Amino acid sequence: MKAYKEMTAEELTAEQQRLEKQFQEVKARGLKLDMSRGKPSKAQLELSNDMMDVLHSGIDFDDETGTDCRNYGILYGIPEAKRLMGEMSEVNADDMIIYGNSSLNVMFDSISRSYTHGVCGSIPWCKLDKVKFLCPVPGYDRHFKITEHFGIEMVNIPMTPNGPDMDLVEEYVNHDPSVKGIWCVPKYSNPQGYTYSEEVVKRFAALTPAADDFRIYWDNAYSIHHLYDEPERQDYLLEILSECKKAGHPDIVLKFISTSKVTFPGSGIAAVAASKKNLDDIGAHMTVQTIGHDKLNQLRHVRFFGDMDHMHQHMSRHAEILRPKFEMVEDTLERELGGLGIGSWTKPNGGYFISFDAMEGCAKAIVAKAAEAGVKMTGAGATYPYGKDPKDSNIRIAPSFPTLEELREATEVFVLSAKLVSVEKLLEK
Repeated sequence: MKAYKEMTAEELTAEQQRLEKQFQEVKARGLKLDMSRGKPSKAQLELSNDMMDVLHSGIDFDDETGTDCRNYGILYGIPEAKRLMGEMSEVNADDMIIYGNSSLNVMFDSISRSYTHGVCGSIPWCKLDKVKFLCPVPGYDRHFKITEHFGIEMVNIPMTPNGPDMDLVEEYVNHDPSVKGIWCVPKYSNPQGYTYSEEVVKRFAALTPAADDFRIYWDNAYSIHHLYDEPERQDYLLEILSECKKAGHPDIVLKFISTSKVTFPGSGIAAVAASKKNLDDIGAHMTVQTIGHDKLNQLRHVRFFGDMDHMHQHMSRHAEILRPKFEMVEDTLERELGGLGIGSWTKPNGGYFISFDAMEGCAKAIVAKAAEAGVKMTGAGATYPYGKDPKDSNIRIAPSFPTLEELREATEVFVLSAKLVSVEKLLEK
């Protein structure tokens, strides 16, 4: 079939009638499918079931220093958990603090602490006339919700396949003292699945911020979430903390990580890696906030995995479940939409999402049309600050949660919705 934009009005009308008939048939099936968020499927959760058995009443609950993990203490995390999460983060265990169950919570705490008490002795953001945050777009909606919650002005930074537009990042960071941070998902980014190039990482490390309290919020959520076992099909990301140290700017980055999509979301362990200056600042507030996070969960994770090799093996089993889903979605998009000129999409090597760009002005209508046929998707605009996609074109596809058969049905509804909305848009013109 030729591209829709090359069709005459008569051809488009005939295509609209054909698609509308198909849509009504699908709608009559009464589907109730959900691919709105990047949640692991039940099959993925079951990969970690044995972790529930590693702690029981008949075992020793001491960490390697002899501290009883059932009791108070060890504010920064038990040594073996710091070592394991350090390996996962490619940093030294001494550069890390282990938190509770959610890296999003750690990021919220970091913004909140900066807002009320400042960063390493700087003026609290709440006392400043203006605070700005750079937001690579499309990006992670929950990042944007945090900064919106604190009334921080968000500035869109276009993403490229190599990472954010660094010319724009440097212009803002190096010259505007009201810019206090930038959100980053540097590996298998949400939603596009892009990984920052070596050049981009080095340019981040070389930033010379106009604000002493500027920080890069480096959310490395998908650091080991490959879809393929072959090294040549796995993205490589330069380690940011070491690059910042080399560039003479060790304090400008906070690196976040968790096991939320490795073991159990909501019951994983989260951590932040940073310079000693930043960790000391964080620690000063943590001593007031808590006597210590859940050390039993830290111990459970350490005893379940043992070492990083076993964690990589575990992630390979995740990939076996996820890979067919991603490939099926990509194949369906290519088969049904390829050549029509009404959309483009990413083909990531890892992570949890596929990013789809529809014709301008069509995203909200496509998501609404899919919902009408029983398929719930992430709201159009969610991948932009304030939920406002200026082109109304980006849609995040989350293949992980449904079964393969449910996902096949949902994807068929999505492509049908995309076709129908696009034809209607062209007929309007």
